[in-house]
Order: sequence, then C-alpha cells, then structure tokens
Amino acid sequence: MKKLISLLLVFLLLPLAGCGAMAEDVSVMATFYPVYILAENVLQGVEGVTLSSMTPPSTGCLHDYQLLTSDMRSLAKAQALLINGAGMESFLPDVQGQFPNLKIIDCSQGVELLEEAEEHGGTHSHDDEEYNAHIWLAPENAIRMVENLREGLSALLPEAAEQISANAEAYIARLTALDAELKEAIEALPRKQIVTFHEAFPYFAQAYGLEVTAVVALEPDEPISPRMLKQVIEKVKEAGNPPLFSEPQYENTALRTVALETGAPVYELDPLVTGDGALTAYEDVMRANLAVLQEALGN
Repeated sequence: MKKLISLLLVFLLLPLAGCGAMAEDVSVMATFYPVYILAENVLQGVEGVTLSSMTPPSTGCLHDYQLLTSDMRSLAKAQALLINGAGMESFLPDVQGQFPNLKIIDCSQGVELLEEAEEHGGTHSHDDEEYNAHIWLAPENAIRMVENLREGLSALLPEAAEQISANAEAYIARLTALDAELKEAIEALPRKQIVTFHEAFPYFAQAYGLEVTAVVALEPDEPISPRMLKQVIEKVKEAGNPPLFSEPQYENTALRTVALETGAPVYELDPLVTGDGALTAYEDVMRANLAVLQEALGN
C-alpha cells in the first residue's frame, strides 16, 4: 500500500515539476539595432527576460522593411515589442492587427519630432512619413527613449522594476556625460556646415549646432534624379564645399559624384543602425563620430 501511495504521489507531482521545467522567460523584442542597444542596457542582469532584435543587426534602418514569416513567428511568442516610433516601423499596423495582445512600447513618446519638410527646406518631398524618425542619434533623445523603456518595461515586469529603474538611471548618467562631452567638443569646432548622404543626422545637427547644408538622398536606396543631383552640387559649391559625410552601411555613388564635381572632401559618419551589440555601442559610435567631425571641421 505504501508503495502504491508513493507511486501515486510521483504521478501527481510530475505535472507540477513539468510546469516548472517548461516555464519560459518573458520574450521582449526590439524592432532594430539602436532600440535593441538601449533596451539591452535597461534590461542588463534582469532575470526571466529574453531580449532579442526582430531584425538582424546588419539590417539598417527600417524605412521600407517588409515583415518576414520568421518575424511573425517570433512576434507570436513575444510579450512586448519595443519600437523606435516616429514612423520608423511602417509595418506596425500589421503587427497590431495580427497580435492585438502584444504590448507595444514606443520609444519616441515625448520626443520633439522634426518634420522632414523643415529639414530639407522644401528640396525633397516624402509622402510616406511626416517626421524624421532618426531620433536616437541625439543623446538627449536617447535619454528620453531610455526613460520610455524604463516605464514600459517596469509595467511589464513589475517584480524587476527596481532593477530596471537602477539600470536606466546608470545608463542615463552615461548618456548625459556623453552629451556634455559632445557639446563641449563640437562647440569648439571652427566650422559647422556639413553635407550628409541621407537624412539620418538632423537631430544630431540640431543638438550640437551643426548646419546640414544639403542631403544627397532622402533615403539610402532612393534614386536621385539628375536635376536633384545638380541642385545638391550647386548648394555645396555655394556653401564653400563643406565636407561630405557618407555612411558605412550604404552605397554612396551620388555622394561620390558630388565630391568629384565640387572637390569637397568625404568622411564617414555612422548612424548606429548596425553593430556588434556591445553595451557601450551607443557611446562608442558617438565618440567615433566626434573624432571624425573634429578631423573634418577642425580647420
């Protein structure tokens, strides 16, 4: 009888043990690399959470990204999706329609957005997005994004809210120091005019007193007409041939044409849309960009 009772207890306890073994971490997904980096710092060391990026770290910006079947499978398992916002994720309505219970944490909440018409002075037009979505490239905006992540993730994971808040505060302190460092260094530069490959840097330029004289292409893969290319070349010449800035992630044939026609030097600024996922990736890229600006605008 005792043996039978013992066996019965074993069978009764098996489902409970199985539940414990099958328990999975809360799945949190970031839409792309810069959001992932910010979230990685906010969630550092938080147990019971799996953070992943919906898109590979080599994808770049998501302007016209089309959801893949693999994305939908991953989203089906997620409890929260961290988005850049400001129009970057044009696929968001499809996600919300398919997964109405998925918690969306929008990092752009409270960020003062720039209208694209303002940043281009009417030279370019873009019907799909009203605002420039590259908000993360100004550290002051990145700080606001971290605050939004802290709020949203604390609500999702109340048992880890204290650690999430501590992580966010530590990261904000680092970003605040970075912002001060950039302001001091860029303010000292004798020149402030730049020409960029695409419209990634208006927030950065506004934050640090730089003047974007011209933008070669509104989006990285946007074809540029001969008339628009001529306009850019004329603007660069009128401005005294300020330095041109390409981006490591994208081809820049049009920008090279501008360089050949004007004699303006070409440098490289990284918009932080690809990388190795290091916790310090944001600061590392910003300081590398600062070194490039000091070389390009320092004399």
